[in-house]
Amino acid sequence: MTALNGPLNEQRTPPISGTDDRAETVLSRRYRALTLGIVSVVLLVAFEATAVGTAMPVAARDLHGLSLYGFGFSGYFTTSLFAMVVSGQWCDRSGPLAPLSTGIACFAGGLVVSGTARAMWPFIAGRAVQGVGGGLLIVALYVVVGGAYPERLRPSVLAAFAASWVVPSIVGPLVSGAVTEQLGWRWVFLGIPVLVALPVSVALPALRRAAVARHPDAAAAPRDRRRVPLALGISAGVALLQYAGQDVRSWWSLLPAVAGAALLVPSAVRLLPRGTFRAGRGLPSVVLLRGIAAGSFLAAESFVPLMLVTRRQLSPTLAGLSLASGGVTWALGSYLQSRPRLEPYRERLVRAGMGLVVTAVVGAALALAPVVPAWIVAVAWCVGGLGMGIVIASMSVLLLRYSPPREAGANSAALQVCDALSNVVLVAAGGVLFAALGGGTVAATGGPAAGAHSHPAAFAAVFCLAAVVALAGVGVAGRLRPER
Repeated sequence: MTALNGPLNEQRTPPISGTDDRAETVLSRRYRALTLGIVSVVLLVAFEATAVGTAMPVAARDLHGLSLYGFGFSGYFTTSLFAMVVSGQWCDRSGPLAPLSTGIACFAGGLVVSGTARAMWPFIAGRAVQGVGGGLLIVALYVVVGGAYPERLRPSVLAAFAASWVVPSIVGPLVSGAVTEQLGWRWVFLGIPVLVALPVSVALPALRRAAVARHPDAAAAPRDRRRVPLALGISAGVALLQYAGQDVRSWWSLLPAVAGAALLVPSAVRLLPRGTFRAGRGLPSVVLLRGIAAGSFLAAESFVPLMLVTRRQLSPTLAGLSLASGGVTWALGSYLQSRPRLEPYRERLVRAGMGLVVTAVVGAALALAPVVPAWIVAVAWCVGGLGMGIVIASMSVLLLRYSPPREAGANSAALQVCDALSNVVLVAAGGVLFAALGGGTVAATGGPAAGAHSHPAAFAAVFCLAAVVALAGVGVAGRLRPER
């Protein structure tokens, strides 16, 4: 996986069959089954991400595993990192069909294992199997888009991916809560695979054609035997850092933290494209900006509901709804970047999108002042969602454009790994700042005003970190075009 030194517009991956008819869309007869199938897979992942989080506390309580609650999330995340790298190599060697099918099977199988578990450790094992499936899926989907659709249709497909998150992000927690209360938490896990069984089966013939339509030199992709050990190093490093983060006040937590960093940093440097951490032009900056955008936005978003509850005395429901509108504008931003008229201005559009993210984080920080109305957060997150929709989808479009066919899998894996790693690092850094500046003194009283004495400097430090990182992304956005 190497950075490319020139534009690759002439290196196009052919569509599923025949020639590229300029009048066709992603829902034309040739692409309809494939589009509906892969979008349904994204819906599966989206509903899992939004619904399972609502059912997790009840599941942990019923399985007498509240002390292991965090491992239900970290188990998924750790295995998904490893599977992303494996999926990249697998796709480059034999096409996306096998890793995509295996990913769907592992994802559904993990849900079944967790949904039928009678103890917490089998439940966590099911979550780990889900992580393997999720990592295989997300990379294979990008390779499918790059191999089955002409370049002019890829932004529209990626916009459909973003739109697939809107409904789950709004109704997922509500549906999951109702099912958990009326039928039990197990049906949340057992019901999700059934939702996409039919559309995925309809899309399988088109997926097979997409695999056959790969570029002829894709089978010649060299197998880098170092990538799997590096992926293991990243996964183990992340797991150790997450374990250390559970007890940041203890000096003993430094040992797994140092060991995790020693594994994570060199593995990430070798696994991501050369020049990523110095914002090399072209592909390295595309991968880096994906991580900057995702990490800065999530780091701020993780603390916004807590700030609204503890500093502005909003109810948890209202605090959550303040962020819900961001999902709608995210889809709008993704749709906006897919418009053909804006294609010549993609780099400028991305820079504007990162500017919107900076504006959103600063707007959330303003809500720390009592004189500023709390609804400013909802407005700010609408602005930030619009920027994120533009940036995230555009990074995927540029990645596929700059990747020769035999490296599409490895580069897609690098994009997802950078995204995930930045989330871990920046959220963890925000948590350390929050605790160090008095955020950990949240009171245990009931009601919306619980924790109202948390120091505002703790929240301000987190938002400042996110804003500075997002502002750096504005600069990186000027380096997306490769050197000629």
